Amino acid sequence: MKLTASISNSFSRSQVAERTWPIVIDVSVAGALLAGFYLMLWVAHSWLHSAIPSVVIHRSPRYLPGYALESTARIFIAYLLSLVFAIVYGYIAAYNRRMEALMIATLDILQSIPVLSFLPGVMLAMVSLFPSKQIGVEMGAILLIFTGEVWNMAFSFYSSLKTIPRELLEACSINRFSRWQRLMQLELPYAAIGLIWNSMVSVASGWFFLMVCEMFPVGSTHFRLPGLGSYLQTAASKGDIGAIVWGLATMMFIIVLTDQLLWRPLIAWSDKFKFENVESAQRITSPILHLLRNSNMLQYLSNRAFLPIQESFYARLAHGSQRLLPAAEAARKRRKRIPIAFVIVIAVAAGVAGVLAFHAALLLKSVTMHEVLQLLLGAAMTFLRVNASLLIASLWTIPVGVAIGFHPKLANVAQPLAQIAASFPATALFPLLVIGLMNLGMGLGVGSIALMLLGTQWYILFNVIAGAMAIPSDLREVSGLFRFSNLQKWTTLILPGIFPYLITGLITASGGAWNASIVAEYFKIHGTTLRTLGLGAQISAASDRGDFPTLLLATIIMAIMVVTINRLVWRRLYKLSETKYRLDG
Repeated sequence: MKLTASISNSFSRSQVAERTWPIVIDVSVAGALLAGFYLMLWVAHSWLHSAIPSVVIHRSPRYLPGYALESTARIFIAYLLSLVFAIVYGYIAAYNRRMEALMIATLDILQSIPVLSFLPGVMLAMVSLFPSKQIGVEMGAILLIFTGEVWNMAFSFYSSLKTIPRELLEACSINRFSRWQRLMQLELPYAAIGLIWNSMVSVASGWFFLMVCEMFPVGSTHFRLPGLGSYLQTAASKGDIGAIVWGLATMMFIIVLTDQLLWRPLIAWSDKFKFENVESAQRITSPILHLLRNSNMLQYLSNRAFLPIQESFYARLAHGSQRLLPAAEAARKRRKRIPIAFVIVIAVAAGVAGVLAFHAALLLKSVTMHEVLQLLLGAAMTFLRVNASLLIASLWTIPVGVAIGFHPKLANVAQPLAQIAASFPATALFPLLVIGLMNLGMGLGVGSIALMLLGTQWYILFNVIAGAMAIPSDLREVSGLFRFSNLQKWTTLILPGIFPYLITGLITASGGAWNASIVAEYFKIHGTTLRTLGLGAQISAASDRGDFPTLLLATIIMAIMVVTINRLVWRRLYKLSETKYRLDG
């Protein structure tokens, strides 16, 4: 009788739990949606009042929640803009053969231009568009963060599109998928793993450059926005160790919270898009994703709203593609001719570029030959530091990234730690690093390599993790069945499998190292400016004193060097990854 009563009680408790738990999930989801809506209203109200380009930054910890919300909003708005840009730009570059070479060259140039080189033009343009509203200054800061987040995502999506297995593309053609269907059902899912991991490092890069983007001078005007970046920069300039600790603790809390609420669920969700025939026994798990999948409210919205709309949309696309098939065939035959509108657009763009180049040449007339030689010497020194940082980063990120990608349990622990380390504003601790190196007899030249390493090694690590996770489980099982040695696994499975992702990581890390040189070679502390010979230091100094001719010439030299390296080295490796190391069945 006691056993029967015990079983009955436990059964009734499980029934109550089954009825209660979905209600708790639905209430939590509804609360999160309402909180997000309120935050949107709060940010909009904060940004639409009268312009205050230079606010007072308080170092009291009680101001940190507001500063944290402001910075988080800027970073994720910049991330959403970066995601849309990366998908559109990468799609056009991958499938438009006429524009591909030009677009990738442009992407090479843009990713190599430091944030401070965008700063004067972006801020002046945004303030001119919204002269009496705070949103002008805010949009300027968001666009600056955007320039630090977007390029590796665009490269990742472009690389994924170029390495889609041929049989999947042929299946889409046989089933006459429209471009939208192919994007939603093949291209985005196939690129999801790389895009998510590059999104993580992009957001981390946004946190890294936050101190530069929220508090900076443009000529005689000093812009200062409320946020964690300006809080940390103010605390560092005043030598307030307590405020620095509070600011860094707040930033780490936001990073961990973002990892658990956003990145971990996305990584676990994207695991289903691996290109494999045998399902892996080990998967990355996420309690948040489990809760969302068991939410009655979300399932109801999906079944009653999203799925019917999606099915209706795809049905219309299918009928439309059948009707337009003869016209599409005729258009494909006419495609050999160059449209007149295209020629006109190219001519207008060339004319505008010519006028801008002429005015830029006039601006550069004031630069002396001595200054040109100093810039070239600085470019050579920065080139050596960039390559040293890439070499050091590759030595540890490749084996560690493969280990994390192959072991989901290790990824559950290491991924948030890597996210914190990648997001950590190394500039806040750079004074201690420089002092320690000087005590060891080394100067800022070595310290700048360390800061470049802290800012760029994560591009390689996160891409290697994505590449290791994307390797099909059946290939790994085959290597185990044939008892490959460690050397054989690395040469026949791991390195070929991660090669496209590794090249993407190295290209973006190279551009990121050049970009990081602006803070690695030129640093202010306690009213003293520490600098070493380098192109990044020359760009930072020119921005500080409003020397636009030198700033323009230094940016041009940096872009030329990066593009030349990409043409001679990285693009050839990219082509190799698209041909020899693509994953075909």
